[in-house]
Amino acid sequence: MTNVFARSTPWQTIGGGVKKNCRDGWGTIVFEYRQAEEVRDAFAEQGVRYLFLGKSGAILLGYPDTTQDADVFVEKSAANGDAIVLSLLQLGFELTDDEQSQIRRGKDFIQLKNGPFDLDLIFAPDGINHFEDAWRRRVEVAGFMVCAIDDIINSKRAANREKDRESLARLESFRDYLNSRG
Repeated sequence: MTNVFARSTPWQTIGGGVKKNCRDGWGTIVFEYRQAEEVRDAFAEQGVRYLFLGKSGAILLGYPDTTQDADVFVEKSAANGDAIVLSLLQLGFELTDDEQSQIRRGKDFIQLKNGPFDLDLIFAPDGINHFEDAWRRRVEVAGFMVCAIDDIINSKRAANREKDRESLARLESFRDYLNSRG
C-alpha cells in the first residue's frame, strides 16, 4: 500500500548565509495546514473518527490566528484507539507502550510531543459531553472534520484557562461573522 502523503520534516536551513541569531528554545513552533492535512489523511486511511477542536479547529474554519499544536477530539472506542495508534505510528510519532495503552483505553487528554509536530488527543473535552453530539454538529472543510464553532467556544469557555478567556471575544466575533455569511 502506498501512502498518499509525506511526513513533515523541519527545514534544514532558512537561507544561504543566514546566521542563527537567537538561543535554542526561543523559536515559536507553529502548527501548519500541511500537518493538518497529514492528520486528516492518516486518520482517513485508518478510519479514525475525529474532530479538530480548539484553535486548530477554528483556524481550519477560517479563523485568522496561529497555534502551536493541533487539538483533536477523538471518539472513545477500542477500534478507534487501535486506528489512532496505527495512524500516529504511520505519521512518525514515536509512541511508548504506555502512550499506546493510554490511546487505546481513551485517557481523557494525551499530549504528544514525540513526533513530526505537537498533537493533543482529547477524548473528553471540557464543555462537550458526548462525541456523537459534536459529530452531528460538525463542519466538513476540505475533507477535515471540524467541531462546530459553538462547540469550540463552549470548550474554551468550560476550560476557563486564562489564554482561553482571552480569546473568547475574538472567537465569538468570528462566529458572528460566520453566521452572517449564511
